[in-house]
Amino acid sequence: MAATIFLGVESSCDDTSIAVINNEGTILANVVSSQIKEHAPFGGVVPELASRAHLRNIPVVFQQAMDQAQIGLDDIDVVAVTHGPGLIGSLLVGVNFAKSLAFGRNLPLVPVNHIRGHIRALFLEHGDLPLPALTLIVSGGHTHLFLVETPDHFVLLAKTRDDAAGEAFDKLAKMLDLGFPGGAIVDKLAQSGDPKAFPFNMPRFSDGALDYSFSGLKTAAAHQLRRDPQRFSEPEGQAIRDLCASFQSAVVRHLLQRVRQALKVEKVASLSLGGGVACNSHLRQSFRELGDKYRLPTYITAPKLSTDNAAMIAAEGRHLFQQGITGSLDLNPEVRLNAFDEVRLLTGR
Repeated sequence: MAATIFLGVESSCDDTSIAVINNEGTILANVVSSQIKEHAPFGGVVPELASRAHLRNIPVVFQQAMDQAQIGLDDIDVVAVTHGPGLIGSLLVGVNFAKSLAFGRNLPLVPVNHIRGHIRALFLEHGDLPLPALTLIVSGGHTHLFLVETPDHFVLLAKTRDDAAGEAFDKLAKMLDLGFPGGAIVDKLAQSGDPKAFPFNMPRFSDGALDYSFSGLKTAAAHQLRRDPQRFSEPEGQAIRDLCASFQSAVVRHLLQRVRQALKVEKVASLSLGGGVACNSHLRQSFRELGDKYRLPTYITAPKLSTDNAAMIAAEGRHLFQQGITGSLDLNPEVRLNAFDEVRLLTGR
């Protein structure tokens, strides 16, 4: 009998999530518990606090998802869980919860790559994308540009060498004492700022590679703050709004710069965008404008499927299970886990 109910478990960073989807890919439940209150005083995610919060939250989130989906334990056919990449303590909570459930109920266990889950979220929301698709996945911990040649074959074209884009936004917010999570706050303030007020140079690599790098932009912002601290003394004042707008514009420009370069060398049928930073209003608008310019259908995950969530993990688990791929009960988290099947890095030479 074919599996009909897939349970997804996501705990790679600071969001605890349990989701339920059926065999047709319909989301029956997708519950996410945020840890903003735990990490806000520190201006960023504290790994030890994250793992402890996951331990408290996961049984509650699980019950909420079961209630929302209106199912019982006997209805679950497959358990899918994020096993990397991510924070080791956070991953351990989700993996051990999923293993216990699979063992106790004698269910198949499917390990899922978190980044590939973000790509699968695009298929979950939009159906069959025109392939090959040039796909940008941008989050707090990851920045990758893929060529999705088939639903199973992902080619890595560019990646970040240091900070991820979302991490850069959070660090700017911390420098400005804006609060956590920083990305949403920077986006909000940037909407009433001047994106040309502060100059930011685009990163360049001596080896000619066209990877991403956001540490230089972060350092440039820090120099602006040190150069004239009095100018930024007013909380959420115009200078801060202008710096947020200028920094956001530079980050988006850098992200799309690599996408444009890829369009010069790769023949694609569509553009797609996912990951937590896909919630950024300027990035969403600029990405759609780029698709219009190149006359390519453009797909962006909705905010609820852009940030870390278990629906994308259940969807990737469903996809893998239908191909006969499962894991074993000795599954362990893998902090560093590649999401690609092939590497074809962009170069300016």
